[in-house]
Amino acid sequence: MSSEKRASSKQYALNLTLAAVVSQVGCLTTALIVVALLLGLWLDARLGTKPMFTLILLVGSAPITLALMFWIVRRATAHIQPQPPAISAKEANRGGHDDSP
Repeated sequence: MSSEKRASSKQYALNLTLAAVVSQVGCLTTALIVVALLLGLWLDARLGTKPMFTLILLVGSAPITLALMFWIVRRATAHIQPQPPAISAKEANRGGHDDSP
């Protein structure tokens, strides 16, 4: 397997990992907002306090969502290893040394 193809497959894997993280964060955010909305509407209907619990739970879900997003992204990026830059074919033919001024 050539070094360019290997680098391309590593980039593809990195892109898939990043797409998975973005999907997790998006789904988590949506789920938390929907749960806060439904729970707030239910509590307001039961207690007769029309917008109070809905607003409190929606506003309260924002910092929880941010903290969970931060935790998910930190956990995912901890597994990503930085890759050394790929050597071009021109540099490989010269032994990796740049003789230009």
